[in-house]
Amino acid sequence: MKLLVSALEPSANLHLKEVIKHLDAKIEGVFDKSLGNPIIDSNEFNVMGFLDVIPKIKLAKDTIEKLVKKSKDVDKVLLIDAPSFNLRVAKAIKEKYPEKEIIYYILPKVWAWKRGRIKQVNKYVDKKAYIFPFEKKFWKDGIYVGNPILDEIKEFRDEKRYGNVAFLPGSRKSEIKNLMPIFKTLAKNIKQNKLLVVPEIYKGKIKDIYGDVKEFDIIFSTKEALLKSDFAYICSGTATLEAAIIGTPFVLMYKARWIEYLIAKSLVKLNYVGLANIIFENEGLEPFCKEYLQKFDIKELLEDLSNSSIEEFRKKSIKLREILKFGSSKNVAKLIKGEL
Repeated sequence: MKLLVSALEPSANLHLKEVIKHLDAKIEGVFDKSLGNPIIDSNEFNVMGFLDVIPKIKLAKDTIEKLVKKSKDVDKVLLIDAPSFNLRVAKAIKEKYPEKEIIYYILPKVWAWKRGRIKQVNKYVDKKAYIFPFEKKFWKDGIYVGNPILDEIKEFRDEKRYGNVAFLPGSRKSEIKNLMPIFKTLAKNIKQNKLLVVPEIYKGKIKDIYGDVKEFDIIFSTKEALLKSDFAYICSGTATLEAAIIGTPFVLMYKARWIEYLIAKSLVKLNYVGLANIIFENEGLEPFCKEYLQKFDIKELLEDLSNSSIEEFRKKSIKLREILKFGSSKNVAKLIKGEL
């Protein structure tokens, strides 16, 4: 089978890596070069924020043209997350090749914003694979395939104290730039060993991207850091769900340019931004973790560390795993093969 793939985000590539384990397929398209030979390396799209996207517009248009051209000679198309880009890909391919089957894995978060995307997905996508049980109300003809984090994380945090505190400033340069000053201030006030989680792609660029990191020990595995840490300060994103699944106590932190934050706040109508909190709220449960958005009180953040309970987070993690049920990669592979 020839499969055209569009996976822009680092997290999407982690999920893709699990899916292709269950497929006998040649993949083409946009993805991380570690997974094969892409048309475009997904790392070229490594941006976050409305203003950061502007320089990438031409790259996006050129890439869509290349994907449409390639779609002629593949059996099926797999889109993963990134709706701003992938909905345009779906539309362009369907208009050119109406019979080409398109599978969308990790559907647009229409429960947060842009409900109009439901019509777009229904018009251009043949099979819809959602990853949170509560999304059924939005994708009535979709399939709950499970959650990819349960494929990628089998381990569960034990009750030992390791004397480590993890800092995860995100994978995008803008996230790192915004959070590192706060993380460095926290680190100076923490006696425990400090672990700074850095994506592999930044291995040779740590000083340029993170600045002076002498307060930290560098680690390149999110999972390893979380399993060996007593607490974590984590940028909003997939890593917060990973920590929640593992059972490591943490707080969610997010900081953007104020103009971007205000725009997002006006568009997104949610009580929480953390995925574990959103899942728990939809189940009628109390919040999974604390969230800090834009404003940070160092004293309060240090108190969160002092007052954290590994036992409490382990209990919440068990409940979260029960809600999500199972991993998604095998079911997505079955969906692609027409077996589900």
